[in-house]
Amino acid sequence: MYPGPAPLAGARTIKNLFSKGPAVGSRFALFSLIALILVLLSLYTDILDEPRRQLGVIAKPLYQITDWPSRIDAWRKEVFTSHGDLLEEKQRLESELLIHQRKLQQMAALAAENARLRQLLNATELLEDDVLVAEVIGISPNPLSHTVVLNRGREDGVFEGQPVLDAKGLVGQVIEVAPDSARVLLLTDPSHAMPVQVNRNGVRSIVEGTGDLNQLKLRHVSNTTDIREGDLLVSSGLGQKFPAGYPVAVVESVVRDPGQPFAEITVKPMAQLDRVLNVLLVFDAPLVER
Repeated sequence: MYPGPAPLAGARTIKNLFSKGPAVGSRFALFSLIALILVLLSLYTDILDEPRRQLGVIAKPLYQITDWPSRIDAWRKEVFTSHGDLLEEKQRLESELLIHQRKLQQMAALAAENARLRQLLNATELLEDDVLVAEVIGISPNPLSHTVVLNRGREDGVFEGQPVLDAKGLVGQVIEVAPDSARVLLLTDPSHAMPVQVNRNGVRSIVEGTGDLNQLKLRHVSNTTDIREGDLLVSSGLGQKFPAGYPVAVVESVVRDPGQPFAEITVKPMAQLDRVLNVLLVFDAPLVER
């Protein structure tokens, strides 16, 4: 019979390529044995230390190359930030700045209040009378009426006519008392007047309010009276409204006109009436007796 066509060389090659090789289980066992040998060599010998170091040196550039995409992405995000992100960050920083500024303002206010209270504390050490610390909680809206309201009242022993001081000098006197508040007439009110004396020589006079929180006047002082700029005026105790010896004002100017019978004398209150916040209510007897 005709033996038929001989097989092609290409078909023979494909057949050899797909011919069945060693069993999969045998190859797995071989690789497992090799891996086990390498693990044992690594644990109990130093044979693989040098190859491992060499592989580390060779692999380092590969690690750096594989890290480039993440580095490039981070650089892109840092450089090419969107306009919206910048605006959002700006608004956030501005908000944080306002918050910190508010905290600083509160700290400054607390520090100033602490300083004022320390001054009051120092002032109480110079007084022989009992005192009560009070806080100004209101002022008169009428510019012609110089009065303030305190947070102390009849329940605290406050009484009408009671002297009121700050850390520098006399502020005024209580003119109206409620159970938990009191109204104080300031020295600078146009209706207020009180007897004073020059601390240097004892010359007596009357100081009157002018309606200006930073100015008082001495009325009916003769041109020949011994009074000078810089003289300290203290309460004389006459009239029994204010105890004697409390600082009231300092002489700012003395104008003597030969054609006038009286000198024109302007004085400045010792108390800081335009910014007073904490005051002392003075008792000329112990609180327990009232």
